[in-house]
Amino acid sequence: MDLDPSEYTVDELKEKLAAVENPSDLDAVLAAEREGDDRKTAREAIQRRIDELEEETEGGPADTDHEEEYADEGGTDAPETAGGSDEGETETEGDEAEVTYEVENQTRDKKHVRALKNGDYRDMWVYCETQGGELLDVSKEMLGKARELMDAYNDEYEDERVVGVLVGDEGITDLADDVVAYGSDVAIYHEDDRLERFRHKPYTEIVADMARGGAEPPNWETGDPGTEPTAEWRDYDKPRYFLFPATNNGRDLSAQVQGELDSGLASDCSGLTIEEELVSNPVKTGEPGEKVEFERVLHMKRPDFSGFEYSTILCLDNPGREFHPQGCSVIPGSFDPIEPDYDREGEVVEHDLELEDDWFRVDVTEFDRLDEGVDLTGHEVVVALGRGIGDDPTKGIELGLDLVDAFDDAAFGLSRGVVTASYDVDGHVADYVAEERQIGETGQEVAPDLYIAAGISGAVQHKVGMDESDTIVAINTDPDARIRDFSDYFIEGDLFEVLPRLVESIEEGELTMKAEASDD
Repeated sequence: MDLDPSEYTVDELKEKLAAVENPSDLDAVLAAEREGDDRKTAREAIQRRIDELEEETEGGPADTDHEEEYADEGGTDAPETAGGSDEGETETEGDEAEVTYEVENQTRDKKHVRALKNGDYRDMWVYCETQGGELLDVSKEMLGKARELMDAYNDEYEDERVVGVLVGDEGITDLADDVVAYGSDVAIYHEDDRLERFRHKPYTEIVADMARGGAEPPNWETGDPGTEPTAEWRDYDKPRYFLFPATNNGRDLSAQVQGELDSGLASDCSGLTIEEELVSNPVKTGEPGEKVEFERVLHMKRPDFSGFEYSTILCLDNPGREFHPQGCSVIPGSFDPIEPDYDREGEVVEHDLELEDDWFRVDVTEFDRLDEGVDLTGHEVVVALGRGIGDDPTKGIELGLDLVDAFDDAAFGLSRGVVTASYDVDGHVADYVAEERQIGETGQEVAPDLYIAAGISGAVQHKVGMDESDTIVAINTDPDARIRDFSDYFIEGDLFEVLPRLVESIEEGELTMKAEASDD
């Protein structure tokens, strides 16, 4: 039966749907609606009719797929990236529910879902990205945060570990001791000469296999339920938590690995806590009106797109479907690394997996190495200039650099407005007007002890890149500039006059300018 949903109103479409008896015809109608007008009420009407027909055919309620957002006191929860709802688990007659890791509850649009039920989850895993034979700073930061979280977790619940993950060529083994020194209890690594540079397919397969403990995942197409974990160094099914760096490679890897592990992902997080959460949503509790307390929930805080609000994202189980690991990617600079302790004792585990040649079918035969970029993270002070330098860009940059030089550990940054303005500047400062110094949503994200914003209005895109700074000082001639709303100190004045006086004060060790307080 040919039925074009775009030719009907929703009410008219409902009448037409009642006459359709073949679910496959309705699948085509649903696809046409999604590709066409994509009306929510129309999609729901088509789906209800599909469910009715399947219920009549199967003698029971059809499986449905859910992608929801759940709210907590700190914000909203992210959609679970792979999920389905079940009838609920059936307990065995023994003391414990049977662990099943098999293909169940096939859904029409997510045929890859392979739910592990009643699984055992332990430990916080950290993917430690490397470059040039060294741990990236963000890897050290995540290890330190993981150590802090699991120390508190162990006081509250039971002893679980921090597990650092390393993937690379022969030099990767040398970093295992560093991973332990920066807070990990276990360092698991996979070494192969072909893994010198990040490769999407093999890295994903290796890290997912590590997390599954060598278990073969279920296969929906064949009905093969998979195998039990074989790793000897651990006795659980999957990690409880998994942290990835929010770098280019880390974002790529985190999404794919969490998908392979049939769980969700909260991206670009800047705050992490482990707390209980009382939930009343029936999708999560199984019964309307019932409240369930979820324990050991990783609360993952991330900035909203507006840059002015934050959301707290949770990854909670459904009654018959478990979402583990609870995973996220972490914005570099969000946490402080702990001091390395090379006397710490930790377990080093070599991961064994035969890598298929097909995973390396794309070969990079030639590449150019870019000059080392400018890293604005990790400095105590960042001085950033905006369009306020427009009257004399060269002079403005010179003053900004003078202020940078006045501090012991400072970096020089720019707002997007300066980068896109293409100012005509003298040659001796030309290298400082470069996109690589841009701070903001499409640039670098910094969190120094002191952030000085001179001539920057405070657009939300810029705020995202510096909002985690401990102290923010803004200099602007406009008393109503948006940046005033989120600055700790606001100086109403011309940066060409204020910056030299700040330099003078720093060099003399005392404030040479007088502040006039305002009640505004």
